[in-house]
Amino acid sequence: MVRAILQGAIVVFLYFLGALVVGAALAPALLFFFKLFYMTADWTSVPRALMLGFGIASGFFIFGLTLMFLVGFLNMALHLRLKEGAFGFKDGEMFKWFFLNALVQAVKAFFMDFMLLTPFANLFYRMMGARLGMNVQINSRNVADLSLLEVGENTVIGGNATVICHLFERKGLKLKKVKIGANVIVGLNSVIMPGVEIGDQSIVAPGVIVPKNTIIPPRTVFSGVERHPPVDKHPAAGPDSEGGQ
Repeated sequence: MVRAILQGAIVVFLYFLGALVVGAALAPALLFFFKLFYMTADWTSVPRALMLGFGIASGFFIFGLTLMFLVGFLNMALHLRLKEGAFGFKDGEMFKWFFLNALVQAVKAFFMDFMLLTPFANLFYRMMGARLGMNVQINSRNVADLSLLEVGENTVIGGNATVICHLFERKGLKLKKVKIGANVIVGLNSVIMPGVEIGDQSIVAPGVIVPKNTIIPPRTVFSGVERHPPVDKHPAAGPDSEGGQ
């Protein structure tokens, strides 16, 4: 009962913080729209409708980018990097995890689909603490616990793949890094669990679940229970490669 009340209080508090952050991000978009609204007050209906429609659409992108940068700057200013370990509901690390998830979920809910496979997505992930090499392509919004994620250069994470660095077990929240090497392909709809390490030039087949703490050697095709022999050639990190986007 006490735990349920505590969790409810935390959720309400996070709703309040989320409203503050989203509201602050909306402010520039609203100012832009109000400017157009008053500027076109004397226009005829059709040109004014077109201009205000442009203002609403542009305001959405202004809001999304503002929200992305605001959340990233909050994370860096408050030093919210997660730590590996097991944490109970009374630990501060648990609250930090909830708070970070609330911030990231706000960006995912409103704007992440417009950021995927653009420089803005990787910029946001880096601002949230992820260590990404050059030319990393992440075509999934299901990437969590970013400050515990390391991805090498030229790696592709395919569409709708899930990469998480947390689990809830009997003792509470468990956080552990995920390390994905260089020139790796993580297939679409696959699931990468906490503690996984994937060696350079490896391939995770589409739809596969990689259990927690699994270590995949370099140049290996991982397709679940069965592991194929090491690949002979460098896998192409692109949409036409195995795994795809």
